[in-house]
Amino acid sequence: MIQTRGERAFTVFSAVVMILLTVFAFLPFLLIVIASFTEETALIRNGYSFFPEHTSLEAYRYIKSSAYIFIRAYGVSFLVTILGTAIGLLITSMLAYPMSRSDFKYHNTLAFVVFFTMLFSGGIVPSYIMWTQYFHIKNTLWALILPNLLANGFNVLLVRNYFKNNVPLEIIEAAQIDGASELRTFFRIMLPLSMPVMATVGMFMGLAYWNDWINALYFVSKPQLYGIQNLLMQLMSNIQFLNSGQAGSVLGADTVSLPSTAVRMAMAVLGIVPVLFVLPFMQKYLTRGVVIGAVKG
Repeated sequence: MIQTRGERAFTVFSAVVMILLTVFAFLPFLLIVIASFTEETALIRNGYSFFPEHTSLEAYRYIKSSAYIFIRAYGVSFLVTILGTAIGLLITSMLAYPMSRSDFKYHNTLAFVVFFTMLFSGGIVPSYIMWTQYFHIKNTLWALILPNLLANGFNVLLVRNYFKNNVPLEIIEAAQIDGASELRTFFRIMLPLSMPVMATVGMFMGLAYWNDWINALYFVSKPQLYGIQNLLMQLMSNIQFLNSGQAGSVLGADTVSLPSTAVRMAMAVLGIVPVLFVLPFMQKYLTRGVVIGAVKG
């Protein structure tokens, strides 16, 4: 198709604007990476800079000294993210499936219940009592998984809209005529035809589990169950304590000096690296799943 001069100008203008927005979005992350390689005294004296006065690997040497703890925390985070995302996707899609079926008598009732949870919640104290007194998940791996399984009704509605608008009812009826049960229809027809929204919602859930630190703060006191985010918080608290005068009074020594700012930036880099590797592979599903699942609802 031949473009007019105005259309070509708009295309160039749009490309320039998107490139500028991309650069502005990437600059904060680049600044964090540079700060993690900057000498602590230069950070304190000059602040964050894209062109540091002195570079240093001291922050990463400090993290390397605790490599075993970091590897264990990475293992916990990966396990929780994989298990939580897989179970959460299964529950979310199985709840969205009857809501998408207009021939199911209670599909509107289910939709109202899910929507209600988006407006109101039980609160922190009732949730804490429920999980600790009735489900006894405190200091277990399930404390990092169960509270987030159905915490987001938006995902359920997104999957329901995708099922409703992209999988024709005639396909389901044809499968039932051929003798397929509801479970067989769900696993063999609905899920294979819904990979974009499954990948999109899986990405949302995975990011939520990877970045979560609230559940461990409430329900976990064993360091062996700390994920990478909780470990970062713990290490930062330790560094602040060692850099304060309290450490000297307790240990009977002078104040300990550690590169706290650079270590904080290095930890942020290590926490986001796995996400940077996964996101490009999910990009094509992310756009399609969100647009199709949301706009036609």
